[in-house]
Amino acid sequence: MNATGAGAQDRGGERRLDPSEMAAWTPLIRVAQLLPQALDRTLRERTGLNHARYAILVMLARPAAEQPSMTELARIAGLSRSRLSHAIDALEARGWVERSSCGADRRARSARLTAAGRDALRAAAPAHVAQIRELVLGPLDATEREQLAALLGKLLPGIEASL
Repeated sequence: MNATGAGAQDRGGERRLDPSEMAAWTPLIRVAQLLPQALDRTLRERTGLNHARYAILVMLARPAAEQPSMTELARIAGLSRSRLSHAIDALEARGWVERSSCGADRRARSARLTAAGRDALRAAAPAHVAQIRELVLGPLDATEREQLAALLGKLLPGIEASL
């Protein structure tokens, strides 16, 4: 082991992944890049929704006490606040979402799912769930799914904290 970490290669001050790190990292980054594209394409083809807008509908379908703030909603959907606003505009234009003022601060806005939005979400869910099972959950046995959940549970707090 050298000074830059367990098994790391230090070449001219540049940290490099060792072969075992690279063997873990390469498939992870490919999944992280390709899975959202696959989910997005299928949702667009079958429902006319992209994955970010589907995620917004899912979050807005939660009970009122569990709904995220607009900032949290943007983070969950992987959007900037500006892009979230455009997405909410598009969902509102379809009649799937309504905006309202939050409490005493009339500048703060919230969004809520309409009955039509719930119907759109119900219509889109089967295609989305089927693809998640096909691409991610189906190839894994129950033990592997538990391991995946545990591993991702270890990674997410650090990733979320960095944003």
